[in-house]
Amino acid sequence: MEFNVSSAELLKGMMDVSKAVPVKTALPILEYFLFVLNGDKLEITASDQELTLRTVVKVDSKEDGSLTAPAGQLIALFKALPDQPVTIRTTGESSFECIWSNGNSTLPYFPAADYPEIKGVGEDALEVNFPANTIIEGTSSTIYATADDEMRPVMNGIFFDISPESTTLVASDSHKLICYTTPDVKASETASFILHKKPAGVLRNTVSKEDENVNIKFDSSNAVFSFGQTTMICRLVVGKYPRYRDVIPQNNSNVLKIDREQLLSTLRRVSVFANKASNHIKFDIKEGQLELTAQDLGFNIAAYEKLTCDYSGDELTIGFKSSFLMDILSNMNCNTIVFKFADARRAALIVPAEEEAESEKLCGILMPIMVS
Repeated sequence: MEFNVSSAELLKGMMDVSKAVPVKTALPILEYFLFVLNGDKLEITASDQELTLRTVVKVDSKEDGSLTAPAGQLIALFKALPDQPVTIRTTGESSFECIWSNGNSTLPYFPAADYPEIKGVGEDALEVNFPANTIIEGTSSTIYATADDEMRPVMNGIFFDISPESTTLVASDSHKLICYTTPDVKASETASFILHKKPAGVLRNTVSKEDENVNIKFDSSNAVFSFGQTTMICRLVVGKYPRYRDVIPQNNSNVLKIDREQLLSTLRRVSVFANKASNHIKFDIKEGQLELTAQDLGFNIAAYEKLTCDYSGDELTIGFKSSFLMDILSNMNCNTIVFKFADARRAALIVPAEEEAESEKLCGILMPIMVS
C-alpha cells in the first residue's frame, strides 16, 4: 500500500471520524483507523462498535491496499505538520512509514482483516432524506432535553416520528418535552426510530451546512446516515417511545406573551437566589405584569423582579425549576415567547409567538413545581 496526500486533507479526514474512536476499549484494534485504498480514494473508518464513522479522502495512489493505523499517534503527528505533501507506504508485514519533506516516521499496523465487521442495515430498511439545515436545527433544538435514565433507555435519545405529512423530532426527560416538526421530510409510510444522544450529537456536529442532504436508511436495529463524503452507522435504541402527543396540553385559556431575551436575563439574575437543590422559581402573573421570585430560606436570601408582559387569563401563581426553563428559552431562537397555562398544577406549553418563523416548528412542555 502506498499513496501521496496533502497532510491537511488527511488530517481533516481523520478528525472527521475520530469522534468514533473509543477512549477505553477491550479491543485494542478499535484505537486504530481502518485505511482502505482503492484507486484515488482512501476510505478512513473509526468505530467503537456502537457508532461508526467513515469518510473518503482523495489521494494519489501508487499501490492499493488496506491496513489499520494508530489513531492517536497519527492525529498528533499530522497536527504538528505544516500542510505539505506526505507519502504513506507499508514497509513490512507490521509497519508503515509516513514521509514528509524533511523527515519520516515508522508506525505499527494491524492487518485490515483483524478489524471488526461493521454491520449496516438490512434489505428491509426504510429511507428518508433530510435537508442538512433541518437535521442540524432539529437535533440542536431537542438533544438538550434527552434524559440519562438507565431504567428507561428510550428516553436517552431523540425520537424520529416520520409520517407522509411531516416529521417530528422529540426528546424528553419526563420533566420537560421538546418537539421539533418539519414538513420538509416525509415518507410514503409511517415509521419511527430512536437515535441515542451520543450519535445524535456527533451527527449535529459533523453535518455541514454546505451539505445539501442527509440520506437516512434505518431498520429495527441500525441506522446509516450519509452526507457529503461521510457515512455514520449507529445502533438504534430499541424500545417503544411514550405517546408524547397525549401529554401536549390543549385549549389552555391563560396565555402569557413576553420577550424571550428579557425573560431569560431576568431568570438568570433571580435564580441565583433560588435553593440550589430545587432551583425553584415562582411566577406571579396578572394582567400586564409578571413577577419572578426565588428564595433560599436556609441561607436567608431572596430576590424578585417585575416584568411587563401581555397576559390574558386568570391571575395565576405557578412554580418551575429555573434550570429547565432556562434550557428551553436558551434553545429557542425567537424574539417573543408564549406560555399557555391551564392552571398551576398542569404542564405549561411553551411556543414561539405566532408571528415568529419557528411558531409551527417548535413546542416545549414543562412540568410545574408545587408552590408552597
